[in-house]
Amino acid sequence: MNQETKSCQNCKKDFTIESEDFSFYEKIKVPPPTFCPWCRFIRRFAWRNERALYKRNCDLCKKSIVSVYSTDTQFPVFCNPCWYSDNWDASSYALDYDFSRTFFEQFYELQNKVPRSSVWHRNAVNSDYSNQVGESRNVYLSVSVVLNCENIFYSKSVDSSANIFDSLHIKNCENCYENIEGDKNYGSEYLFMSRNCLNSYFMIDCVNCSDCFMSSNLRNKQYYFRNQSYSKDAYQEIIHNLNLGSRRARKVLIEEFNELKKNAVYRFANVVMIYNSTGHNLLNTKNCKKCFDVYNSEDIKYSYRTLFSKDSMDYCYGLNAELMYEYTSGANHTFNVRFGSAANDNISDAEYMNNCMNCKNIFGCISLRDKEYAILNKVYSKEKYEELRKNIIDQMNNMPYIDKKGRIYKYGEFFPIELSPHAYNETLAQEFEPLTKEEALARGYSWRDTKDRNFDISIEAENIPDDIDSVDEEILKEILGCAHEGSCAHQCTTAFRITQGELQFYKKHSIPLPDKCPNCRYYERFAQLPLPKLYHRSCMCEISKHGHEAKCPNEFETPYAPERLEKVYCEQCYNKEVY
Repeated sequence: MNQETKSCQNCKKDFTIESEDFSFYEKIKVPPPTFCPWCRFIRRFAWRNERALYKRNCDLCKKSIVSVYSTDTQFPVFCNPCWYSDNWDASSYALDYDFSRTFFEQFYELQNKVPRSSVWHRNAVNSDYSNQVGESRNVYLSVSVVLNCENIFYSKSVDSSANIFDSLHIKNCENCYENIEGDKNYGSEYLFMSRNCLNSYFMIDCVNCSDCFMSSNLRNKQYYFRNQSYSKDAYQEIIHNLNLGSRRARKVLIEEFNELKKNAVYRFANVVMIYNSTGHNLLNTKNCKKCFDVYNSEDIKYSYRTLFSKDSMDYCYGLNAELMYEYTSGANHTFNVRFGSAANDNISDAEYMNNCMNCKNIFGCISLRDKEYAILNKVYSKEKYEELRKNIIDQMNNMPYIDKKGRIYKYGEFFPIELSPHAYNETLAQEFEPLTKEEALARGYSWRDTKDRNFDISIEAENIPDDIDSVDEEILKEILGCAHEGSCAHQCTTAFRITQGELQFYKKHSIPLPDKCPNCRYYERFAQLPLPKLYHRSCMCEISKHGHEAKCPNEFETPYAPERLEKVYCEQCYNKEVY
């Protein structure tokens, strides 16, 4: 089928469905979307709460737990040991399908009955205060940490790494602090889009460097300071005199680093070993189009944070999966899953599922485990399941759900945002498309007002010790005030504490205590990255020695919006400038 232009029923803007998209929809037997790619992206993320954590009791064992669900949820919330236990069965909450009501009404009824796990964990050890953790241990106030990580603090999207603090989108790293978009870095701090770097600080787009400081676009260098070469002794003397253990000294360096970012050269996209792929932060991809933070994958489109996967579209946060569509959060060893979220492991041939595990051939199920041929958590024979599934899909098309703002949800649409168990401002959607309370309510989304926090702060932000050498273990007893004092839009906690492992790391690496809470630090890192969108732009190079007269004529798709300050080059000009 040829490409087709449609009007998004959410934002009313035109979007294009390519011929290859129609081929995929035909393969998995779903209708083409009625929402544009960006609105589909935001809709999925409105079902993913990462950072809003609540204290409550497990509704089974009654122990105090930390959960992504507040105490006012209608459904029970279990701690992870209880949720994984054999002390309950999600099929006991099953509903018979009622053809006089829409599918989404009945799914919402089931949602308000079935227990949910307090946070998303899979083989996570000593990570009670973190969410979206798989096969890792000792993870604290971090999100999306997978593939055998250990000792991860205040970070997000970390894979196969150890001893990581305050970092974002990194893999195969160790002993790093404030790294963003890094791979195979060791013992380094404030690295941005750099890889294979050792004992380096304040670096932008550097590769295979060691003992370098405040530099950009370096390749295979050692003992560089501000992009200038020094002898080993001279370099070490400069670094020694910087007093990196002082927060005041570091703030001056951070200001210089921010200026360096404006003058560095940026490749049109951060991509390594790609074939026929477009997007940003891609590694070892083939035929991945309009993808972001994807690696070791092929034949993927409109996807975000997808690892070791293939043949999928509109798929976010998963690994080792195939034939995924309109899915978010936690896929692992999953196959042919459509319109779902938070699969724990081993889900196949499933539609409209949430928080399920080891299931196949399920439709509209929640928290189900080790079941087959189930609809609304009720198990049927294979023949009855197939007949009922077909009749439900027909009914969804003939009797669609219509949300508060008139958006129509037939078979083939992801869950409506208004049915999400999380308020819009609690979810990842708010990070990528921030709304005011009034804007969210006007769109029919829910909102959760922040409750007053009355922490008994013992040290205000301005009085936090400046130099790490002056700090001892007495600091572990203190409640520190955040410099933002709750005045920002960062889910500021207004106060925070220092943990034992954190203090040991700061002492070992001569890092001063922070003066902002973990949430505020995260949002400052997040703001440095471009949004997962592509813009058609021209190369900004005007250097004639790069083989062109005046301005380079090359054009490309890039995540760097025209109003951003980065100096963005095409592949040819970038290579001539950097290598």
